[in-house]
Amino acid sequence: MSRTLYELLGGSENIKKIASDAVDLHLKNPIIAPRFQKSDVGRLKQLAHEFFCAGSGGPEKYSGRDMRTAHTAMNISEQELVAVIDDIVKAMEMHQVGPQEKGEVVAILYSLKGDIVRV
Repeated sequence: MSRTLYELLGGSENIKKIASDAVDLHLKNPIIAPRFQKSDVGRLKQLAHEFFCAGSGGPEKYSGRDMRTAHTAMNISEQELVAVIDDIVKAMEMHQVGPQEKGEVVAILYSLKGDIVRV
């Protein structure tokens, strides 16, 4: 039986670490850090964890707004989207996520481009 992406990423506990590290990287990334200056970092990490879990086949429910609604009127550029994805890849590498799993996550994230990039 094949394992889900959620399982391959290490389940809820490892995804929580990846999500937390990704948010920390976002806060230091000069391309996107200004977007997060007034954010509730704890809530941001919780939503990132839920989103990652739900999007990778886990049982967790995502309690945030859908991507289109959350990013409407933010005028997010493709460069910013790439910076976010790069940070997520770095966070996955920090937790020894394999290349195939990283590729699947990147594909999922890029599939959301139309809901996020609005310039």
